[in-house]
Amino acid sequence: MTNPEQLLAGFEAKIAEARQKADRMQAEMAAVSVSERSQDGQIAVKVNHLGNLVDLEIGHSVREKPNLADEILRTVRRAQSKLAGAVQTGMPSIVGTETMTELVGQLQREYPEPEPQGFVEGGPAAPTDGSRFLTEEEPPPPPKPAAPKPPAAPPRRPPEAGADDDYFSDGDYLR
Repeated sequence: MTNPEQLLAGFEAKIAEARQKADRMQAEMAAVSVSERSQDGQIAVKVNHLGNLVDLEIGHSVREKPNLADEILRTVRRAQSKLAGAVQTGMPSIVGTETMTELVGQLQREYPEPEPQGFVEGGPAAPTDGSRFLTEEEPPPPPKPAAPKPPAAPPRRPPEAGADDDYFSDGDYLR
């Protein structure tokens, strides 16, 4: 039978090893990022291991472009869709494990490959999620009904002639 102190020492060694592995995985994961450029090369983005935008560069020639926000979002989505591959190559400590398989699967579900931009057969491509403006084909929304006006205050009665000039004579005690 094994000594309880030896069991405890073995258990503490396993915990220390697991902690070191977790710290190494965390450092490897934090180092993963993806950079992407727009098709014209004027927009550059960088997303971190969580898919968050951490860097954005916009060329001078596109700053006044009418669909600049949509182009930025498309570029970010393309970068995010490459995170699963970047994690596989950037985290060698867990390659081939169940953890890696789950992590890559989650990233692929969260950040799928974006739809190709351009035209679809029979008409223009559907607007992106970030589309905030109406196109010429969309009718404007119906106007909102006007809020009802509050009722007018009843007119005040002038004091009656000869009435007692008492403070409460006309019923208004908050003059």
